[in-house]
Amino acid sequence: MVKLVVVGGGWAGCAAALTASKVGADVSLFERTDMLLGSGLVGGIFRNNGRFTAAEEMIALGCGDLISTMDSLSRHVNIDFPGHKHASLYDAAKIEPLTRRLLKKNGVEINLQTRISSVEKDGSRIVSVTSDEGLKFNGDVFIDATGTAASTGNCVRYGNGCAMCIYRCPTFKTRVSITEKVGISDIVGMRSDGTPGVFSGACKIMKHTLSPSILKDLEETGVAVIPLPKDLIDEGKLSKKACVQYALPAYAENIILLDTGFAKLMSPFFPLELLRQIPGFEEARFEDPYAGGVGNSIRFMAMAPRDNTLKVAGLENLFCAGEKSGLIVGHTEAVASGCLAGYNSVKYAAGEDELIIPNSIALGDMISFVKEQMKTESGLMSRYTFSGGPYFERMKQLGLYTTNVNEIRDRVDRAGLTNKLSKSLL
Repeated sequence: MVKLVVVGGGWAGCAAALTASKVGADVSLFERTDMLLGSGLVGGIFRNNGRFTAAEEMIALGCGDLISTMDSLSRHVNIDFPGHKHASLYDAAKIEPLTRRLLKKNGVEINLQTRISSVEKDGSRIVSVTSDEGLKFNGDVFIDATGTAASTGNCVRYGNGCAMCIYRCPTFKTRVSITEKVGISDIVGMRSDGTPGVFSGACKIMKHTLSPSILKDLEETGVAVIPLPKDLIDEGKLSKKACVQYALPAYAENIILLDTGFAKLMSPFFPLELLRQIPGFEEARFEDPYAGGVGNSIRFMAMAPRDNTLKVAGLENLFCAGEKSGLIVGHTEAVASGCLAGYNSVKYAAGEDELIIPNSIALGDMISFVKEQMKTESGLMSRYTFSGGPYFERMKQLGLYTTNVNEIRDRVDRAGLTNKLSKSLL
Protein backbone atom coordinates (compact mmCIF):
# COMPACT_ATOMS: atom_id res chain seq x y z
CA MET A 1 0.00 0.00 0.00
CA VAL A 2 1.13 3.56 -0.74
CA LYS A 3 2.23 5.46 2.37
CA LEU A 4 1.35 9.16 2.26
CA VAL A 5 2.58 11.71 4.79
CA VAL A 6 0.64 15.00 4.99
CA VAL A 7 2.28 17.80 6.98
CA GLY A 8 -0.17 20.47 8.14
CA GLY A 9 -3.69 19.87 9.42
CA GLY A 10 -5.58 22.91 8.12
CA TRP A 11 -8.48 22.59 5.68
CA ALA A 12 -6.04 21.79 2.86
CA GLY A 13 -4.17 19.09 4.76
CA CYS A 14 -7.42 17.52 5.94
CA ALA A 15 -8.82 17.48 2.40
CA ALA A 16 -5.62 15.98 1.02
CA ALA A 17 -5.52 13.29 3.69
CA LEU A 18 -9.20 12.39 3.31
CA THR A 19 -9.12 12.22 -0.49
CA ALA A 20 -5.93 10.14 -0.56
CA SER A 21 -7.26 7.72 2.03
CA LYS A 22 -10.52 7.24 0.13
CA VAL A 23 -8.68 6.38 -3.11
CA GLY A 24 -6.52 3.78 -1.38
CA ALA A 25 -3.49 5.26 0.40
CA ASP A 26 -2.31 4.66 3.97
CA VAL A 27 -2.32 8.25 5.26
CA SER A 28 -0.66 9.87 8.26
CA LEU A 29 -1.52 13.51 8.97
CA PHE A 30 0.73 15.66 11.17
CA GLU A 31 -0.38 18.89 12.87
CA ARG A 32 1.81 20.93 15.23
CA THR A 33 -1.10 22.22 17.39
CA ASP A 34 -3.77 20.41 19.40
CA MET A 35 -6.56 20.93 16.84
CA LEU A 36 -7.12 20.48 13.13
CA LEU A 37 -8.34 23.12 10.63
CA GLY A 38 -5.97 26.04 11.37
CA SER A 39 -7.63 29.28 10.28
CA GLY A 40 -10.82 27.26 9.71
CA LEU A 41 -11.27 27.39 13.47
CA VAL A 42 -11.99 31.12 13.21
CA GLY A 43 -13.42 31.23 9.70
CA GLY A 44 -16.85 29.97 8.78
CA ILE A 45 -17.74 31.64 5.48
CA PHE A 46 -18.39 29.47 2.42
CA ARG A 47 -20.67 29.16 -0.61
CA ASN A 48 -20.47 32.95 -1.06
CA ASN A 49 -20.21 34.21 -4.65
CA GLY A 50 -18.03 31.87 -6.78
CA ARG A 51 -17.40 29.60 -3.82
CA PHE A 52 -20.86 28.16 -4.42
CA THR A 53 -19.71 27.07 -7.87
CA ALA A 54 -16.47 25.64 -6.53
CA ALA A 55 -18.23 23.77 -3.72
CA GLU A 56 -20.62 22.10 -6.15
CA GLU A 57 -17.75 21.27 -8.50
CA MET A 58 -16.02 19.41 -5.65
CA ILE A 59 -19.20 17.50 -4.89
CA ALA A 60 -19.51 16.53 -8.57
CA LEU A 61 -15.84 15.51 -8.67
CA GLY A 62 -16.46 13.17 -5.74
CA CYS A 63 -14.50 15.06 -3.10
CA GLY A 64 -17.26 17.06 -1.43
CA ASP A 65 -17.15 15.40 2.00
CA LEU A 66 -15.75 18.44 3.78
CA ILE A 67 -18.21 20.74 2.02
CA SER A 68 -21.00 18.48 3.29
CA THR A 69 -19.49 18.71 6.77
CA MET A 70 -19.61 22.51 6.59
CA ASP A 71 -23.19 22.34 5.27
CA SER A 72 -24.25 20.13 8.17
CA LEU A 73 -23.09 22.77 10.65
CA SER A 74 -24.44 25.85 8.87
CA ARG A 75 -25.85 28.41 11.30
CA HIS A 76 -27.13 30.52 8.43
CA VAL A 77 -27.60 29.78 4.73
CA ASN A 78 -28.24 31.88 1.65
CA ILE A 79 -27.43 35.18 3.33
CA ASP A 80 -26.15 38.39 1.76
CA PHE A 81 -23.69 40.89 3.20
CA PRO A 82 -21.67 43.68 1.52
CA GLY A 83 -20.09 42.35 -1.68
CA HIS A 84 -21.34 38.80 -1.12
CA LYS A 85 -24.39 36.78 -2.12
CA HIS A 86 -25.90 33.43 -1.03
CA ALA A 87 -23.32 32.77 1.69
CA SER A 88 -23.43 30.02 4.29
CA LEU A 89 -21.81 30.35 7.72
CA TYR A 90 -20.68 27.17 9.45
CA ASP A 91 -20.37 26.94 13.23
CA ALA A 92 -16.66 27.51 13.80
CA ALA A 93 -16.97 26.36 17.41
CA LYS A 94 -18.16 22.87 16.40
CA ILE A 95 -16.46 22.16 13.07
CA GLU A 96 -13.18 20.67 14.32
CA PRO A 97 -14.37 17.59 16.23
CA LEU A 98 -16.79 16.67 13.45
CA THR A 99 -13.99 16.93 10.87
CA ARG A 100 -11.67 14.90 13.07
CA ARG A 101 -14.24 12.12 13.35
CA LEU A 102 -14.75 12.11 9.57
CA LEU A 103 -11.03 11.67 8.90
CA LYS A 104 -10.68 8.89 11.47
CA LYS A 105 -13.74 7.10 10.09
CA ASN A 106 -12.03 7.07 6.69
CA GLY A 107 -8.79 5.63 8.03
CA VAL A 108 -6.61 8.72 8.36
CA GLU A 109 -4.05 8.49 11.18
CA ILE A 110 -4.04 11.87 12.94
CA ASN A 111 -0.94 13.00 14.85
CA LEU A 112 -1.58 16.19 16.84
CA GLN A 113 1.06 18.24 18.65
CA THR A 114 3.60 16.70 16.30
CA ARG A 115 5.73 19.39 14.68
CA ILE A 116 7.69 18.12 11.71
CA SER A 117 10.98 20.00 11.76
CA SER A 118 13.43 18.12 9.52
CA VAL A 119 13.35 16.24 6.23
CA GLU A 120 15.56 13.50 4.79
CA LYS A 121 15.84 13.09 1.06
CA ASP A 122 17.64 10.86 -1.38
CA GLY A 123 18.45 12.76 -4.54
CA SER A 124 15.20 14.31 -5.74
CA ARG A 125 12.99 12.21 -3.47
CA ILE A 126 11.96 12.70 0.15
CA VAL A 127 12.29 9.50 2.15
CA SER A 128 11.26 10.60 5.65
CA VAL A 129 10.36 13.47 7.95
CA THR A 130 11.28 13.85 11.62
CA SER A 131 9.45 15.53 14.50
CA ASP A 132 10.86 17.82 17.19
CA GLU A 133 10.95 14.77 19.46
CA GLY A 134 13.20 12.89 17.03
CA LEU A 135 10.52 10.48 15.76
CA LYS A 136 11.06 9.55 12.11
CA PHE A 137 8.20 8.88 9.71
CA ASN A 138 8.83 7.25 6.33
CA GLY A 139 6.66 7.69 3.27
CA ASP A 140 6.36 7.04 -0.44
CA VAL A 141 4.90 10.45 -1.16
CA PHE A 142 4.50 13.67 0.85
CA ILE A 143 2.25 16.74 0.89
CA ASP A 144 3.33 20.12 2.25
CA ALA A 145 0.20 21.81 3.64
CA THR A 146 2.08 23.82 6.26
CA GLY A 147 0.55 27.14 5.25
CA THR A 148 2.22 30.51 4.94
CA ALA A 149 1.50 32.15 8.31
CA ALA A 150 2.27 30.99 11.86
CA SER A 151 5.62 32.65 12.43
CA THR A 152 6.02 35.07 15.31
CA GLY A 153 9.12 36.57 13.69
CA ASN A 154 7.20 37.50 10.54
CA CYS A 155 4.39 39.05 12.57
CA VAL A 156 6.91 41.17 14.49
CA ARG A 157 8.91 42.14 11.41
CA TYR A 158 6.10 42.78 8.94
CA GLY A 159 3.04 43.27 11.16
CA ASN A 160 2.20 44.69 14.57
CA GLY A 161 3.74 41.90 16.61
CA CYS A 162 2.30 38.64 17.90
CA ALA A 163 -1.43 39.01 18.57
CA MET A 164 -1.69 35.43 19.96
CA CYS A 165 -4.03 34.31 17.19
CA ILE A 166 -5.43 30.86 16.45
CA TYR A 167 -2.02 29.65 15.23
CA ARG A 168 -0.70 29.98 18.80
CA CYS A 169 2.99 30.04 17.91
CA PRO A 170 4.16 30.88 21.47
CA THR A 171 2.58 27.63 22.64
CA PHE A 172 3.17 25.22 19.75
CA LYS A 173 6.16 26.88 18.04
CA THR A 174 6.14 28.32 14.52
CA ARG A 175 5.37 26.36 11.37
CA VAL A 176 8.20 24.72 9.44
CA SER A 177 8.20 24.84 5.64
CA ILE A 178 8.86 21.41 4.15
CA THR A 179 9.89 22.93 0.83
CA GLU A 180 12.39 25.17 2.55
CA LYS A 181 13.80 22.20 4.48
CA VAL A 182 14.63 20.40 1.23
CA GLY A 183 16.36 23.46 -0.22
CA ILE A 184 13.59 24.82 -2.44
CA SER A 185 13.18 28.57 -2.16
CA ASP A 186 9.71 29.62 -1.05
CA ILE A 187 7.85 32.39 -2.88
CA VAL A 188 6.84 35.43 -0.83
CA GLY A 189 3.69 37.47 -1.49
CA MET A 190 3.95 41.25 -1.37
CA ARG A 191 1.82 44.26 -0.49
CA SER A 192 1.49 47.17 -2.89
CA ASP A 193 4.14 49.12 -0.97
CA GLY A 194 6.64 46.27 -1.35
CA THR A 195 6.30 44.97 2.21
CA PRO A 196 6.30 41.14 2.38
CA GLY A 197 3.14 39.33 3.47
CA VAL A 198 -0.38 40.54 4.27
CA PHE A 199 -2.54 40.69 7.38
CA SER A 200 -4.98 37.89 8.05
CA GLY A 201 -8.57 38.87 7.64
CA ALA A 202 -10.76 38.99 10.75
CA CYS A 203 -11.18 39.04 14.54
CA LYS A 204 -13.64 37.34 16.87
CA ILE A 205 -15.53 39.23 19.57
CA MET A 206 -17.07 37.49 22.58
CA LYS A 207 -20.79 37.52 21.79
CA HIS A 208 -21.97 38.25 25.30
CA THR A 209 -19.94 41.47 25.36
CA LEU A 210 -22.11 42.97 22.60
CA SER A 211 -25.27 44.93 23.31
CA PRO A 212 -28.50 42.84 23.33
CA SER A 213 -29.83 44.59 20.21
CA ILE A 214 -26.70 43.91 18.14
CA LEU A 215 -26.56 40.33 19.36
CA LYS A 216 -30.23 39.80 18.48
CA ASP A 217 -29.74 41.06 14.93
CA LEU A 218 -26.60 38.99 14.51
CA GLU A 219 -28.10 35.70 15.66
CA GLU A 220 -31.43 36.16 13.83
CA THR A 221 -30.03 37.16 10.44
CA GLY A 222 -26.39 36.07 10.58
CA VAL A 223 -25.19 39.61 9.82
CA ALA A 224 -24.97 42.90 11.71
CA VAL A 225 -23.85 46.11 9.98
CA ILE A 226 -23.14 49.08 12.26
CA PRO A 227 -22.06 52.40 10.65
CA LEU A 228 -18.84 53.91 11.98
CA PRO A 229 -18.47 57.55 13.01
CA LYS A 230 -16.59 59.42 10.29
CA ASP A 231 -13.56 59.97 12.48
CA LEU A 232 -13.11 56.21 12.92
CA ILE A 233 -13.15 55.31 9.21
CA ASP A 234 -9.73 54.03 8.08
CA GLU A 235 -9.79 53.05 4.42
CA GLY A 236 -6.02 52.48 4.44
CA LYS A 237 -6.60 49.31 6.46
CA LEU A 238 -8.33 47.65 3.49
CA SER A 239 -5.15 47.30 1.42
CA LYS A 240 -3.48 45.35 4.24
CA LYS A 241 -6.01 42.51 4.26
CA ALA A 242 -5.26 39.05 2.87
CA CYS A 243 -8.93 38.65 1.99
CA VAL A 244 -9.27 41.00 -0.97
CA GLN A 245 -12.95 40.09 -1.29
CA TYR A 246 -13.55 42.16 1.86
CA ALA A 247 -11.35 45.09 0.82
CA LEU A 248 -14.43 47.14 -0.08
CA PRO A 249 -15.42 50.61 1.20
CA ALA A 250 -18.30 49.09 3.18
CA TYR A 251 -15.76 47.30 5.38
CA ALA A 252 -14.01 50.57 6.20
CA GLU A 253 -17.22 52.55 6.75
CA ASN A 254 -19.01 50.00 8.95
CA ILE A 255 -18.50 47.40 11.59
CA ILE A 256 -19.60 44.18 9.86
CA LEU A 257 -20.22 41.17 12.07
CA LEU A 258 -21.02 37.63 10.92
CA ASP A 259 -22.45 34.89 13.14
CA THR A 260 -20.13 31.88 12.90
CA GLY A 261 -20.88 30.74 16.43
CA PHE A 262 -18.65 33.65 17.38
CA ALA A 263 -19.14 37.30 16.46
CA LYS A 264 -16.76 37.51 13.52
CA LEU A 265 -15.55 41.10 13.02
CA MET A 266 -14.53 41.57 9.40
CA SER A 267 -11.37 43.55 10.07
CA PRO A 268 -7.75 42.36 10.47
CA PHE A 269 -7.54 44.43 13.65
CA PHE A 270 -9.45 47.21 15.39
CA PRO A 271 -8.06 49.26 18.32
CA LEU A 272 -10.06 48.22 21.36
CA GLU A 273 -10.39 51.73 22.81
CA LEU A 274 -11.86 52.95 19.52
CA LEU A 275 -14.15 49.95 19.21
CA ARG A 276 -15.59 50.63 22.66
CA GLN A 277 -16.55 54.16 21.58
CA ILE A 278 -19.13 52.72 19.19
CA PRO A 279 -22.66 52.31 20.63
CA GLY A 280 -23.28 48.66 21.43
CA PHE A 281 -19.60 47.83 21.78
CA GLU A 282 -18.89 49.57 25.09
CA GLU A 283 -17.95 46.26 26.75
CA ALA A 284 -16.51 44.50 23.69
CA ARG A 285 -13.70 42.04 24.21
CA PHE A 286 -11.71 40.12 21.60
CA GLU A 287 -11.77 36.33 21.63
CA ASP A 288 -9.25 35.75 18.82
CA PRO A 289 -6.75 37.14 18.25
CA TYR A 290 -6.41 38.06 21.90
CA ALA A 291 -4.63 41.27 20.94
CA GLY A 292 -7.05 41.96 18.09
CA GLY A 293 -6.77 45.69 18.71
CA VAL A 294 -3.12 45.62 17.67
CA GLY A 295 -2.66 43.20 14.80
CA ASN A 296 -3.21 39.80 13.31
CA SER A 297 -1.16 37.08 11.64
CA ILE A 298 1.02 37.78 8.60
CA ARG A 299 0.35 35.36 5.73
CA PHE A 300 1.69 34.40 2.29
CA MET A 301 5.30 34.25 3.40
CA ALA A 302 6.10 30.75 2.10
CA MET A 303 4.52 29.48 -1.12
CA ALA A 304 5.94 26.63 -3.17
CA PRO A 305 6.86 26.66 -6.86
CA ARG A 306 4.58 24.01 -8.38
CA ASP A 307 2.92 22.77 -11.55
CA ASN A 308 -0.80 22.44 -12.23
CA THR A 309 -0.94 18.96 -10.71
CA LEU A 310 0.28 20.64 -7.48
CA LYS A 311 3.57 18.76 -7.58
CA VAL A 312 6.41 20.89 -6.17
CA ALA A 313 9.05 21.80 -8.74
CA GLY A 314 12.40 20.08 -8.19
CA LEU A 315 11.14 17.04 -6.26
CA GLU A 316 9.62 13.82 -7.53
CA ASN A 317 7.36 12.95 -4.61
CA LEU A 318 6.31 16.21 -2.92
CA PHE A 319 2.98 17.92 -3.55
CA CYS A 320 1.54 21.08 -1.96
CA ALA A 321 -1.91 22.36 -1.00
CA GLY A 322 -3.70 25.36 0.48
CA GLU A 323 -1.86 28.66 0.76
CA LYS A 324 1.33 26.70 0.19
CA SER A 325 0.20 26.29 -3.42
CA GLY A 326 -0.16 30.00 -4.11
CA LEU A 327 -1.77 33.32 -3.25
CA ILE A 328 -5.11 31.58 -2.74
CA VAL A 329 -7.50 32.80 -0.03
CA GLY A 330 -10.28 30.86 1.67
CA HIS A 331 -11.47 27.58 3.17
CA THR A 332 -13.21 26.44 -0.03
CA GLU A 333 -10.05 27.18 -2.00
CA ALA A 334 -7.92 25.27 0.52
CA VAL A 335 -10.20 22.23 0.40
CA ALA A 336 -10.17 22.26 -3.42
CA SER A 337 -6.38 22.32 -3.66
CA GLY A 338 -6.11 19.69 -0.93
CA CYS A 339 -8.42 17.33 -2.80
CA LEU A 340 -6.34 17.60 -5.96
CA ALA A 341 -3.02 17.25 -4.13
CA GLY A 342 -4.25 14.20 -2.23
CA TYR A 343 -5.56 12.53 -5.38
CA ASN A 344 -2.47 13.27 -7.45
CA SER A 345 -0.07 12.13 -4.75
CA VAL A 346 -1.65 8.68 -4.93
CA LYS A 347 -1.74 8.78 -8.75
CA TYR A 348 1.99 9.49 -8.72
CA ALA A 349 2.74 6.72 -6.24
CA ALA A 350 0.67 4.29 -8.31
CA GLY A 351 2.78 5.08 -11.37
CA GLU A 352 -0.01 6.89 -13.21
CA ASP A 353 0.03 10.34 -14.82
CA GLU A 354 -1.26 13.02 -12.47
CA LEU A 355 -4.55 14.79 -13.19
CA ILE A 356 -4.68 18.36 -14.47
CA ILE A 357 -8.20 19.69 -14.02
CA PRO A 358 -9.16 21.50 -17.26
CA ASN A 359 -9.85 25.21 -17.41
CA SER A 360 -13.49 24.48 -18.29
CA ILE A 361 -13.89 23.86 -14.55
CA ALA A 362 -13.34 26.76 -12.13
CA LEU A 363 -11.06 24.69 -9.88
CA GLY A 364 -8.72 23.93 -12.75
CA ASP A 365 -8.83 27.45 -14.12
CA MET A 366 -7.91 28.99 -10.78
CA ILE A 367 -4.98 26.64 -10.24
CA SER A 368 -3.48 27.42 -13.65
CA PHE A 369 -4.32 31.12 -13.53
CA VAL A 370 -2.71 31.68 -10.13
CA LYS A 371 0.43 29.84 -11.22
CA GLU A 372 0.85 32.20 -14.17
CA GLN A 373 0.02 35.32 -12.16
CA MET A 374 2.67 34.50 -9.57
CA LYS A 375 5.37 34.77 -12.25
CA THR A 376 4.76 38.52 -12.38
CA GLU A 377 5.55 41.29 -9.92
CA SER A 378 2.00 42.60 -9.98
CA GLY A 379 0.62 39.09 -9.57
CA LEU A 380 2.57 38.64 -6.33
CA MET A 381 0.83 41.74 -4.98
CA SER A 382 -2.65 40.33 -5.44
CA ARG A 383 -4.62 37.49 -3.84
CA TYR A 384 -7.03 35.12 -5.49
CA THR A 385 -10.35 33.71 -4.34
CA PHE A 386 -13.56 32.40 -5.83
CA SER A 387 -15.50 34.97 -3.81
CA GLY A 388 -14.07 38.32 -4.91
CA GLY A 389 -11.16 40.29 -6.32
CA PRO A 390 -9.55 39.58 -9.70
CA TYR A 391 -10.32 35.87 -9.84
CA PHE A 392 -14.06 36.18 -9.20
CA GLU A 393 -14.17 38.80 -11.96
CA ARG A 394 -12.41 36.31 -14.22
CA MET A 395 -14.94 33.61 -13.30
CA LYS A 396 -17.78 35.87 -14.35
CA GLN A 397 -16.08 36.93 -17.58
CA LEU A 398 -15.42 33.31 -18.57
CA GLY A 399 -18.93 32.19 -17.67
CA LEU A 400 -17.62 29.86 -14.96
CA TYR A 401 -19.68 31.41 -12.15
CA THR A 402 -23.12 29.90 -11.73
CA THR A 403 -25.42 28.76 -8.94
CA ASN A 404 -27.19 26.30 -11.25
CA VAL A 405 -26.22 22.94 -9.75
CA ASN A 406 -27.27 20.94 -12.82
CA GLU A 407 -25.14 23.18 -15.03
CA ILE A 408 -22.13 22.61 -12.73
CA ARG A 409 -22.64 18.84 -12.77
CA ASP A 410 -22.96 18.82 -16.56
CA ARG A 411 -19.73 20.81 -16.85
CA VAL A 412 -17.84 18.26 -14.73
CA ASP A 413 -19.46 15.36 -16.58
CA ARG A 414 -18.48 16.76 -19.99
CA ALA A 415 -14.88 16.79 -18.78
CA GLY A 416 -15.20 13.11 -17.90
CA LEU A 417 -14.55 13.83 -14.23
CA THR A 418 -17.78 12.90 -12.44
CA ASN A 419 -16.78 11.28 -9.12
CA LYS A 420 -13.23 10.98 -10.47
CA LEU A 421 -11.57 11.95 -7.20
CA SER A 422 -13.36 9.26 -5.21
CA LYS A 423 -12.51 6.23 -7.34
CA SER A 424 -9.94 3.82 -5.90
CA LEU A 425 -6.50 4.00 -7.50
CA LEU A 426 -4.94 1.02 -5.73
